[in-house]
Amino acid sequence: MMKPRSDTPMASRRSLFAAAGGLMAAAGTGFVAPARAARHPGNVPAPMPLPAPLPATEPFWGAHQGGIVTPMQSHTYFAAFDLITDQRHAVIDLLRTWTTAAARLTAGQPLAQTASQPTQPPLGQMVGPAPGDMATPADVPPEPPPTDSEIAAGLPPSRLTITFGFGAGLFQKDGRDRYGLAASRPAALIDLPRFNGDQLVSEKSGGDLSIQACADDPQVAFHAVRHLAHLAGNTAAVRWAQTGYCSRPADGGTPRNLMGFKDGTQTPADIDKVVWVGTEGPDWMRGGSYLVVRRIRMALEHWDRTNVGFQEQTMGRHKRSGAPIGLKTEFEPLGLDRSDSDGNPVIANNAHVRLANVATTGAEILRRGYSYNDGVNFTAERWPPWRQGMEYDAGLLFICYQADPRTGFVRMFEPMAKLDMLNQFTTHTGSALFACPGGVRDGEFIGQALFAST
Repeated sequence: MMKPRSDTPMASRRSLFAAAGGLMAAAGTGFVAPARAARHPGNVPAPMPLPAPLPATEPFWGAHQGGIVTPMQSHTYFAAFDLITDQRHAVIDLLRTWTTAAARLTAGQPLAQTASQPTQPPLGQMVGPAPGDMATPADVPPEPPPTDSEIAAGLPPSRLTITFGFGAGLFQKDGRDRYGLAASRPAALIDLPRFNGDQLVSEKSGGDLSIQACADDPQVAFHAVRHLAHLAGNTAAVRWAQTGYCSRPADGGTPRNLMGFKDGTQTPADIDKVVWVGTEGPDWMRGGSYLVVRRIRMALEHWDRTNVGFQEQTMGRHKRSGAPIGLKTEFEPLGLDRSDSDGNPVIANNAHVRLANVATTGAEILRRGYSYNDGVNFTAERWPPWRQGMEYDAGLLFICYQADPRTGFVRMFEPMAKLDMLNQFTTHTGSALFACPGGVRDGEFIGQALFAST
């Protein structure tokens, strides 16, 4: 499965119009605007300036949660949790503990010993003797387990951010209003529809709570989630988790995804309007945002057997420069109304960038996607010639924020799931939606306004 073949398909412009697929890959709709190159006379771009130095830490307290519009870090560790308690006060205690711990972690401070240390491993699945049951020499007094694993000892904070989200299960699950919050579920916190081509697995979908840790060091991000999960004790258990990374070029320009294309060129014109919930939402969500996360596996072996011209027509951009098809520089307008000498659109009607563009859908989102690589496993391809065997389990952890997923991700993705040419190379295997409340002030805890409202 993982060796080059000579049966590389050739693409014509007309063949692109005829093809339609079932899934979306999220390459090409941007998350944070890179610095635009200054223009020289004659509209020739100057060399990309080097990025400005970034701070060592990112703020935790404030009107908005960190990790949403924060300049993107190079690594993420995303985890979704199931609540395993029926006690409202236990959930409040957990959120209070998480808030205190997250503030210390993002500031690069060690975790303090707390009375809320769990009595069981956070995953709720592990078995074995409790620390007090382990044999110790008679002259050694028993000690509690360490507060911190020390895996981040000596490492800088690496711009760590921690973003918390609330899933539908916090409000009502299996028909039960466990915490008296059902009436406070926002209308925008919908059950995402099943999109054309979805092949979702429960092990990578859903969750009552979410934590996204982003940092410029993968061990710092993992350390944060690991210890927040440890603090969950008997209140919440990890449902699924996914690592991701983003390798940015030395000049600070747009990073590339695993398909080799620049990923993050397009950005919303008005990020505040696109991202933050305003007066249209409940009070406790104002200044917050809705997080859609999709785990998208890429058929990289299939992709690597196609020629670059076909890849570019599929994306709607040139591979090396990132420029729209037929143009020279990355940040030029797409020019979706351009036609060739035969009257066909220069950017195909089912090219990825056309279908993802606000001019086509009327929808905008703020992307914060990361590549992932989980090794290899057995896979059967979805498209002819339906090869099967060991293939890379790699692709995109698609993460986006918006003020309302109904007018953001759902509006954008429904036509893409049916028509995007990129679908033949991608499969959506995981999906979740979370309401990320606004930021907190020192002395408060995340979601405090939600629980105070009921």
